[in-house]
Amino acid sequence: MEHEQVEKEVAQKSMLVYLPISLGSALLFFLITTISGDYPVIARIGGSIWVGLLSLIVAMPIVISRVKKQFQRSGISG
Repeated sequence: MEHEQVEKEVAQKSMLVYLPISLGSALLFFLITTISGDYPVIARIGGSIWVGLLSLIVAMPIVISRVKKQFQRSGISG
């Protein structure tokens, strides 16, 4: 398999993991702030976006490296 094709596949599989993690954490933040406090809607939405972006920044390199390791273990070089 070509290097570029492997990288594309790694990126696609990684995206299917880190996007739900980020969206889930943003949704969880929104739900918790809705249930637990009397925060304005704009603060809940802004905080959810912020949490989603930060979790995306943290999750992306971790997930990509793990998916690359799985590809290397399966015998596909990349």
